[in-house]
Amino acid sequence: MAAPGIAGIKALVFDVFGTCVDWRGSIAREAEAAARKIGVALDGAAFADAWRANYQPSMERVRGGAREWTILDVLHRETLEALKPRFGLAALDAAASDDLNRAWHRLDPWPDTVGGLARLKRQFVISTLSNGNTALLVNMAKRAGLPWDCVLGAEAFQRYKPQPEVYLGAASLLGLRPEAVMMVAAHNGDLAAAQALGLRTAFVLRPTEHGPGQKTDLRPAGDWDFTARDFSDLADQLRV
Repeated sequence: MAAPGIAGIKALVFDVFGTCVDWRGSIAREAEAAARKIGVALDGAAFADAWRANYQPSMERVRGGAREWTILDVLHRETLEALKPRFGLAALDAAASDDLNRAWHRLDPWPDTVGGLARLKRQFVISTLSNGNTALLVNMAKRAGLPWDCVLGAEAFQRYKPQPEVYLGAASLLGLRPEAVMMVAAHNGDLAAAQALGLRTAFVLRPTEHGPGQKTDLRPAGDWDFTARDFSDLADQLRV
């Protein structure tokens, strides 16, 4: 018998950056390695934070219609070019810059991610629902061993979360009503957008996504269906 609250859930769709993978630690490590090759000592964490800081503003220009649909790889690359002089990386040539940009394809999973997803997959369809483009998400999954049944993201709908077309489009492509799909994320805003459209919600705590001084998303800020310490705890609550 299903636990209370589980009945009717057929698929789990996951935010990826921060929820499934450690973007900050991964980008910091790769940026420092790239900098060493050109003789530069780099504060990788500061660089990762600065790169990520333009994530929402760059997507907002697309959401608001100020520019045509543009995938995240391109937005990330533009931000990298803008940051290089500020961090002493102007000597990175085009090939090295392209490789560093692809670090977003090589993000490391949190320790519980792969095992937790494997457990959840036994009972539910599991899919990404990320602002990452398809190649980025597929390459990341291949490298990290993320066992997705399906890879869905903004590129499929040419919209960026939290635009409704992303959440509703995912449910439609999975052949499910919104209430049969549960959004899993470490970000309260993502869950609020999904819940407003009828999706179920699960908050998973990632208290070091933004480093040891993180001040946001340290606790659930809404009436979510589930709140979990990590993916293993979520699997326990879903009785997988």
